[in-house]
Amino acid sequence: MLSIAERHKHILDKLNAQGFVKVLDIARELDVTPVTIRKDLKLLEEKKLLFRTHGSASPVNPHTADINIHIKERINSDAKRRIAHTAIRLLDPNDSIIVASGSTVYAFAEEITDDLNLTVVTASLNVSTLLNRFEHIHVIQLGGILRKSSFSVIGDLAAQAFDNLTCSKLFMGVDGIDLDFGLTTSNIDEARLNQRMIAASLRTIVLADSSKFGKRGFGKICTLDQVDVIITDSGISPSVAKSIEEAGIELIIA
Repeated sequence: MLSIAERHKHILDKLNAQGFVKVLDIARELDVTPVTIRKDLKLLEEKKLLFRTHGSASPVNPHTADINIHIKERINSDAKRRIAHTAIRLLDPNDSIIVASGSTVYAFAEEITDDLNLTVVTASLNVSTLLNRFEHIHVIQLGGILRKSSFSVIGDLAAQAFDNLTCSKLFMGVDGIDLDFGLTTSNIDEARLNQRMIAASLRTIVLADSSKFGKRGFGKICTLDQVDVIITDSGISPSVAKSIEEAGIELIIA
């Protein structure tokens, strides 16, 4: 039987290696009850060594805040650029696509060239302005309530546009990807709009740097089984990558 100190070391070592731990997994590994592990996690949280969530724990606070897009653009910018450069390869000439909002999808939009001859539906005013300079890119800007922090639209007016649209691909950014809870964003209205985008798309492609894994925003977009492709960077932990691939999602490392 391991001592409390040995159990705590095992939990923290696994947390550092994987980026998350699950109560039931640790209980099986250490041959103790889930109640014991929950008590261990509570003690470690009180020492500010981890953050507990339902049935699991993460090394950092999993809850994300609403950050202005101009600040987001400077966070992990190199990874976002690599992700964007990789994502552009998934486009086909004459595609009709949806481009959501956020700093990573804006980096993706910067990679789009006129020769692709696309139809682009977007919530982002920045994306519309960027792509409007191209002669052969047809831009459909969604209407609605302007969200100042992201310079994109939300609300019923934006969502209603998808009553009459079907697109081949959706390129979407997120604020958090939790293996159990799913994809989230910091704004509930944006989450609802993203849900309508998913329903109107044949393929859902998520662009997210590795810092988004293990995080949760306020608004739930969808569960992982509604995602077809995730493009991220090499900072993703091997265990998380394995779980995503086992869920049947195509994982591309940029």
